[in-house]
Amino acid sequence: MRTWFWTLLLLTLAVVLAVLLRENSGNVLILVNTWRIQVSLAFAVLTLVCGFIALYIAIRFLAWFTGIPERIRNWNQRRVVKRDHELLEQGWTELLEGRYSHAEKDLTKLLDRSHDSNRQVLAALSAARAAHALGEYARRDQLLVTAREKAGLPDSPLKEAVATAAADLYLEQGLAQQALDELLPLQQAGARHVHTLRLLLRAYRQLNRHDQVFVLARTLKRRGALHDNESRQIIETAAAARLRETMESGAWTQVWKDLKSEERILPEVALEGAVAHESAGKFEDSSRVLEQAIAARLDPRLLAAYSRADSTQITHRLQKAESWLNRHPNNPDLLTTLGNLCLAGQIWGQAEHYLSRSVAQRGDARVHALLGSLYDKLGRQEEAAAQWRLATAVGTVIPILAQDAYLPAAEMESDPGVFHAEGLAYFSETGFPVDWNKELASPLATPGIGAFTPATSHEFDEYFDSAPIPGFGELANAPAEEVKSSTK
Repeated sequence: MRTWFWTLLLLTLAVVLAVLLRENSGNVLILVNTWRIQVSLAFAVLTLVCGFIALYIAIRFLAWFTGIPERIRNWNQRRVVKRDHELLEQGWTELLEGRYSHAEKDLTKLLDRSHDSNRQVLAALSAARAAHALGEYARRDQLLVTAREKAGLPDSPLKEAVATAAADLYLEQGLAQQALDELLPLQQAGARHVHTLRLLLRAYRQLNRHDQVFVLARTLKRRGALHDNESRQIIETAAAARLRETMESGAWTQVWKDLKSEERILPEVALEGAVAHESAGKFEDSSRVLEQAIAARLDPRLLAAYSRADSTQITHRLQKAESWLNRHPNNPDLLTTLGNLCLAGQIWGQAEHYLSRSVAQRGDARVHALLGSLYDKLGRQEEAAAQWRLATAVGTVIPILAQDAYLPAAEMESDPGVFHAEGLAYFSETGFPVDWNKELASPLATPGIGAFTPATSHEFDEYFDSAPIPGFGELANAPAEEVKSSTK
């Protein structure tokens, strides 16, 4: 568009100039010492224009000619950059495809060839990722050292990239402390990137530093960097651990005050909070903590903890649980909780009623055992035994035979040896005496068996896969008369 504009402008000026020169004829006189040159105005203007054009072309040609070395250097640089980009792109593609050995080879080649520090850092980090995937941790560490050296230049903007990439690899290997050593300088320098905070969260979780985990999880949740379910689970675990760790020192009260209302009703947090209040003798506060959590969610763990009440809280908890039962009449865990509270309060009839309703909704070994204990206490032994049997049947898998059965008799006709009236005689590896075939073929041989051909040692080894039987070598080496007398 700009070219068309300038072309139109020049044509317009040429037309205007031609019209003006045609209407205003005149001469131009040039005096140089004794020289006198007189030309027409049109010729003078045309000469000036042509001279300007010639001078412009000459200057442009001279500039192009003198710029040849610079253009050659730029061309070489563009070729090198293109080659580096091709290698880097190929290495990244192989890394994403999972061909880690090829990726490491190409990226290491780029690291050796390239003269640009930024591309060297990128190649070293990518090659370290490939070596890590191959389990070559020593080679990975060497590549990370190379990346740090290249990124340590004053003008390198990749220091943070090296630290975060190294921390990510260390966390995958389980080296949380090394990852933390990489990330803490970034945090102290004011880095608040979401990825850096996530890596810090992973490191603190692996090190079980629950205070930092709790703070980072809250921060990431506020910034929308964690899903609600994930953040809730992390906060729940960290807050419960903080309460558990500070319970003995008494600092749990400050931890409890720092929790938000929606965090206090999380199941694990409510369980630990109830235990902490109960250990401090605040039984009413303990009941209140569990009630708020149960009102939000009928969690079996909360209901089980609610059923373990102090004697002063049994009546109150029974009334509260019965109000929940009006809204959830068929919840087996709630029915079991009511049964436990009635047992603790020695209200036997109501305990049987609630436990029977619970076991009707869901077979539970613990509920059957509670009913068995209740019936045993009431002297109803047969019903107690039946409930205990049901508890065993529900809790374990017991094989039951449909009818009594006996193993069939062994088939011994194919067993090697010599049959006689006393049983079966086995032979040693030395074989039979020469005259045994005659003796065994005599009428003394077992009727129906016929003459016996002694088996070889190899056949005995294949049939009996066991150690030699003591004493039967002596029988095989005994004289034929002794063997004959023994068979009689």
